[in-house]
Amino acid sequence: MALAEGLARGEDGVVRCRWGASEPRYTRYHDREWGFPVADDRRLFEKICLEGFQAGLSWLTILRKRDNFRAAFRDFDYEAVARFGARDVARLLKDAGIVRHRGKIESTVNNARRARELVDEKGSLAAFFWSFEPAPSDRPRHLTWPVLLTMSTTPASVALSRDLKRRGLSFVGPTIVYAFMQAVGLADDHAEGCIVRARVEAQRRPILRRFGITPSSGRPVRLPPPGG
Repeated sequence: MALAEGLARGEDGVVRCRWGASEPRYTRYHDREWGFPVADDRRLFEKICLEGFQAGLSWLTILRKRDNFRAAFRDFDYEAVARFGARDVARLLKDAGIVRHRGKIESTVNNARRARELVDEKGSLAAFFWSFEPAPSDRPRHLTWPVLLTMSTTPASVALSRDLKRRGLSFVGPTIVYAFMQAVGLADDHAEGCIVRARVEAQRRPILRRFGITPSSGRPVRLPPPGG
């Protein structure tokens, strides 16, 4: 039986999103990380920064350099990165293991400082980001590959991007933000028929319960700090 467009059967016999079967590093990322819900503040900060670094490049480039990025940016401890100064920026511009783009490096330092302010206000980055989980009515009824190709942004990603920019963050346009939302499970964009989709959905449910979230149609909901 022919597979739906956008799906592929790997050498292991598993049906997954076609991009996830294209290269071993992508396969590991697709099967173990992409779309699985993230509620750890450090990993959320990492994801939003790396999506910004990816702009204009392939995600595979970022995956290959991710360990170097983690070393360069103190494992994306935003408290530590917020204290970076001009000497740190100069050091990072000489680091061939990362993407040496001054604007993106300076953006990461700036965004760390803004992340610290967000945590002071909201209790955690997770509480803030998960308040933008889109309402079911904003999601496609059938998530097929042709539908996904039309979704470079969504109302929720536009709203989140606007809020982040208002707070002074950079490299957080709606397209970058939507890629972030896909990566951290705010949107489960594994195509229907992908073996990973059901696993992602199962892990999303307790995250929503944890934060007491009623899907927000892209508008932020003020949440208490997460417990546990």
